[in-house]
Amino acid sequence: MLILLPPSESKRGRPRGAPTRLERLSFPELTGTREQVAAAVARASARPDAAEALGVSANLADDIARNTRLATAPALPAADLYTGVLYDALDLASLDGAALRRARRWLLVVSALYGAVRPGDKVAPYRLSMGVNLEGLGPLASVWREPLARVLPDAAGRGVIVDCRSSTYAAAWTPSGDLARRWVQVKVPGATHMAKHTRGLVARALCVAGVDARTPGALEKVLAPDFETALHEPKRAGQPWVLETTAR
Repeated sequence: MLILLPPSESKRGRPRGAPTRLERLSFPELTGTREQVAAAVARASARPDAAEALGVSANLADDIARNTRLATAPALPAADLYTGVLYDALDLASLDGAALRRARRWLLVVSALYGAVRPGDKVAPYRLSMGVNLEGLGPLASVWREPLARVLPDAAGRGVIVDCRSSTYAAAWTPSGDLARRWVQVKVPGATHMAKHTRGLVARALCVAGVDARTPGALEKVLAPDFETALHEPKRAGQPWVLETTAR
């Protein structure tokens, strides 16, 4: 099973520690692209119009400044880096040993800066959205599309791909071929806040249940005790199954 998560806009930092070693992250094949994106975002963040270039509020000057120190900033595990509604609901720190081991294997955060990271990967705090068009590189979703297509199919294994990403991050990788038949997008009726919360609960429930579902139908059965669900088949080839999900 592969559970795809978006990053959070808010991120924790730490005052001291070793910096990120890109070659030691999961998917070392992405190192070259990670270096290119890190260099481009550092240049953009040093510009007078950095907030406009990154599509963020000028009030986020401290976050923007962190982008200029990516090579030296203390790194921390992705499990600790990302915060907010989805990650509060996921609550990795409270999982028991077996569920946490599954989370480290199954969870994958799609990142505008790092491409894809697992919970144990140590990375620096940053401010960057997949929707940004970086000078010299172009739209980041396009920059990551080919590199992620080379590494994520193997990461998916034989289980379902549970897609909890927002549309901005989903644009960076689209499962195709046989993977598309095991691709399930988690949709949540209602406001964005509740959608993030519910997706975090879904990711947590799957790690706790420990069932490596191989089909969309099997995935729905795993979640049925804790969620109201409705599973919809793809309307055409290459599109995902859609699992409408509401916490009981």
